[in-house]
Amino acid sequence: MPSLLRRPAIAAYFTRRSWKILLTIAALWVLLYGSFTLFRPPLLDDADSVHAEVAREMVVGHDWITLHANGIRYLEKAPLLYWSMAASFRVFGPQDWAARLPLAVYTLALLVTVYLCGPRFFNSALAGFYAALILLTSFGIFIYSHILLPDVMVCLWLSLAMLLFWISLGQPQPSRATAWGFAACCALNVLTKGFIGVVFPLGIVFIFLLLNRNLGYLRRWHPLSSALIFLVIAMPWHIAAGIANPAQGQPSGMAPTAGNVHGFFWFYFVNEQVLRYLNRRVPRDYDTVPLWLFWGLLGVWLMPWIAFVFKAIGPVRMRSSARRIRMARPDQAWNLLGVWAAFVMVFFSFSTRQEYYALPALPPIALMIGGWLNREEKCHARDRRRIAGRRIAGVLFALGVIGSLLAGYLAIRGRPLAPGTDISSLLTQNPGDYALSLGHFLDLSTRAMGAFRVPLILVAVSLVLGTFANMVLRSVNMIRLGNCSLAAMMVVFLIATHMALVTFSPVLSSKALADAIGPRLKSGDVVEINGEYEAGSTLGFYLRRQVRILNGRSSDLWYGSFFRDAPQIFDDGVSFGRLWRGPTRVFLWTPVDQVPALVGPAYAIARSGGKEVVSNQP
Repeated sequence: MPSLLRRPAIAAYFTRRSWKILLTIAALWVLLYGSFTLFRPPLLDDADSVHAEVAREMVVGHDWITLHANGIRYLEKAPLLYWSMAASFRVFGPQDWAARLPLAVYTLALLVTVYLCGPRFFNSALAGFYAALILLTSFGIFIYSHILLPDVMVCLWLSLAMLLFWISLGQPQPSRATAWGFAACCALNVLTKGFIGVVFPLGIVFIFLLLNRNLGYLRRWHPLSSALIFLVIAMPWHIAAGIANPAQGQPSGMAPTAGNVHGFFWFYFVNEQVLRYLNRRVPRDYDTVPLWLFWGLLGVWLMPWIAFVFKAIGPVRMRSSARRIRMARPDQAWNLLGVWAAFVMVFFSFSTRQEYYALPALPPIALMIGGWLNREEKCHARDRRRIAGRRIAGVLFALGVIGSLLAGYLAIRGRPLAPGTDISSLLTQNPGDYALSLGHFLDLSTRAMGAFRVPLILVAVSLVLGTFANMVLRSVNMIRLGNCSLAAMMVVFLIATHMALVTFSPVLSSKALADAIGPRLKSGDVVEINGEYEAGSTLGFYLRRQVRILNGRSSDLWYGSFFRDAPQIFDDGVSFGRLWRGPTRVFLWTPVDQVPALVGPAYAIARSGGKEVVSNQP
């Protein structure tokens, strides 16, 4: 769209510096997102491998309309993440790295989009570079782009939509290109995560225009043709899924019974969108993050850059907008970014929420911090921004020393593990926290720290050196190098995080047990999971087959299991006892402390991460 780059100063700036900046972003992306982190650790049990298995079954079953998990209808999610992984599987095969590749590419697109926002929002490519660098090195984006969840994609479509909206505001006559592009982003976001895909961008735009008393702008921004574009992209899959999954029998109330179930439209829109928001969804198999923790985790997702946030939000002037005080376009940009971040956080403050629901607020916060860092760098040495930057650097150094001492203490306190030690034997058990996406990490104890000695040493060194270098460089007014030292610190920190995740992966994944079963498995054998499917869901993906479930008709498979065509894969104690005593070879996956009563011989096959596999035949 050539019209989007008409300002000569910006276009000239791009020709001189954009490739250098983009290549820097791409190189760091390859290091952190597009290389070794794709291959390790293996896929994790629960959402990570469940979502990969849904995409694998999409390819195997040639059904791109109705999602299936373990052969059962999986109606609760929008399809774009699974389409992306399925397309990757078609090209590269059903490998774990191929499952992660689409999210890595979406992350790169997000970084480029945020970088392009810099010249548009702040008339500065450097501000965009800083914002992209903040997201690239943010703990939140790194962690949740390596777990197969769609929230990084939500960040991408929302950021693109806001960029197009902002471009349109600067045009004498809003172009169809910006309006249609905005509508397409909304539609793609709906196909990524449902209603919030359109609620977020429209809500942000509406509140921003309302504060500026400019709601009439919407009439000029081609609403009818944009609505048509949105419907053309978003509606076909929803209609097809509704036709393919109608109600069956005579459902009454919210809970299904065998053969009596609401169809796709009720379950997907009412149950998964509306009732989930109101904390009334069935089944009630999830937890919600406390509100104080949800807001507080922003500091974790954006560390150490969050230290600049209070200065970065200073230019936000909502009252000036409401009072019709004429504001320069860059000042209006801060207001839009403020509305964007606040809308996301406030929206989820009134609903059930997971830790990663705050991710769509990270791009606008990163842009505001990037804009402030740009102003700090360009002002004179005695400017109040430089003084504030030096004070923040001092605080960061103090926190870095504390963090370094803590990491060093844990590295020294933790005793080296004997060869072959199962890390799960050193953990505490907090099953009440496992409904949270990172709940298993709360099991870590000081006894287990010996397994993480190298990552802890890397964290200790990087925190103290990175914050010290930043403080020294800012004290001599070398702002850019100070920011680069913080980025380098976070690169080392994230690599250490990845190393720790690999070390902890036997607890989070059943890949080692799948590898033990694989060479022994024959076509007529049965693989059974004791408990919920999600607890050992990596077995299905890595063994490329359907698994049976013992005493675990719940969670992701619960609703779909009541459809008439659902495979009969659920066992209770009686039916499993008959199967165990029969001629079929059975491989039973079970937590080591929850082994069911087995009538007949039982042979240990493998044990890893607090889980084991036993068989009824040697």
